[in-house]
Amino acid sequence: MNNTAVLLPMIVYLGIIYWLAVYTSKLIAKSGGGFVQEYFLGSRGMGGFVLAMTLVATYTSASSFIGGPGVAYNMGLGWVLLAMIQLPTAFLTLGVLGKKFAIVSRKINAVTINDFLWERYQNRGVVILGSVSLILFFVAAMVAQFIGGARLFEAATGVSYNVGLAIFAVTVIVYTTAGGFRAVVLTDAVQGIVMVIGTLALLVGIVNYGGGMTNIINTLKAADPALITPFGPGNFVSKPYILSFWVLVGFGVIGLPHTAVRCMGYKDSKSMHRAMVVGTFVIGFLMLGMHLAGALGRAVLPGVTVGDLLMPQLTLKILPPVIAGLFLAGPLAAIMSTIDSQLILASAAIVKDLYLNYINPGIETAQGGSKRLQRISFYSTALIGIIVFLAAIKPPELIVWLNLFAFGGLEAAFLWPVILGLYWKRANAAGALASMAVGITAYIYFDRMIKRFMGMHIIVPVLAIALVVFVAASLMTREPEEGIIQKFWG
Repeated sequence: MNNTAVLLPMIVYLGIIYWLAVYTSKLIAKSGGGFVQEYFLGSRGMGGFVLAMTLVATYTSASSFIGGPGVAYNMGLGWVLLAMIQLPTAFLTLGVLGKKFAIVSRKINAVTINDFLWERYQNRGVVILGSVSLILFFVAAMVAQFIGGARLFEAATGVSYNVGLAIFAVTVIVYTTAGGFRAVVLTDAVQGIVMVIGTLALLVGIVNYGGGMTNIINTLKAADPALITPFGPGNFVSKPYILSFWVLVGFGVIGLPHTAVRCMGYKDSKSMHRAMVVGTFVIGFLMLGMHLAGALGRAVLPGVTVGDLLMPQLTLKILPPVIAGLFLAGPLAAIMSTIDSQLILASAAIVKDLYLNYINPGIETAQGGSKRLQRISFYSTALIGIIVFLAAIKPPELIVWLNLFAFGGLEAAFLWPVILGLYWKRANAAGALASMAVGITAYIYFDRMIKRFMGMHIIVPVLAIALVVFVAASLMTREPEEGIIQKFWG
């Protein structure tokens, strides 16, 4: 394999990303709407295509392009069926949150999800618990992305895992720190296009290399007939698990802060409606293409022992060098586009939600305060990136489980405070705080001790408990103040 031909498309891609960082850093300097609005929300200027692609790129990640296909390699077509549960995520997120979240966030001048929680519940405990939860679970999610990026470089170039980790970490930290939210969404648009092209190339390559779909399916059946059933070997993908998995990666996605914040940053209703259609199509194509490639890959590349190395190895085996490099830029794009969103929101939780709100609230209006705030934001973003880099040096075997753990934790913390805060007038601070605290505690306990509940993923009982606690605590305590009701429903 010609490593130069493989690396060239990846180098060109990284060059484009660095250029976008420089370009957007200049926009930050010229922004008339204030540094915080520009750096953390791009001055609310996303059009429909960019909104769709940033939702897609934020949602698809190392687990979608590396970890998930690695599991599909072992579980067969049943895992492909499970992955397709994610099809309506963009439509659902924008449909439930889109218009109302955008209207409310503009009305209250919210830049982060914790800004929304503060205005809705007027409780410091809710905001502090939300900020701490966001940072901790995002660190876990970002570790998974860093591991995926490092393994991609390792398999594609032959460099050591730690060298690949360093290359990937420096790239993501530099362009996210320099360009902020606008750099994130613009690179997401580029990354979304790269992901689609790479997925199509790989899927076509596998089918051709394997002698057609009929031959591939027969090979899988000969290896293990369960690989071509909806339930997989050992009936791992059971009906209760399929239904509960939809809660985790479908409905529950509404509560993920890095997808919810996209609903604050688009330009107008036309942009939102276009993004619902485009985003649904692209997510469906990527989920089907990548997980099907993983399942079918077992027929053309048997004997892979580390699932996270499947996709790079498969790509290098079946595609010409330049096309292989183009494809490998696809998962690289998916990983970078997820981690940059999480990195900028984790930084926002420190700078906007904690420092600006509680430690030094007058800094933006003070003389020279904007420059100081800009430096603090840059340092916070870079510091979180460095911490994640250090945590990723000793990786687990399958990153998909680490990523799903972070997903579930964020949903346990934020889903009900966001949805009920938007749509239930009786929701109050006591309910939100109790739901967040009990939800996070229950999730960690179930994850460590229970693993599965009546054949379902643990997110189902956890969200049910959190919902009951929210409603009960709200009804047993006083109603929200009239000013809050008027602000959100007046």
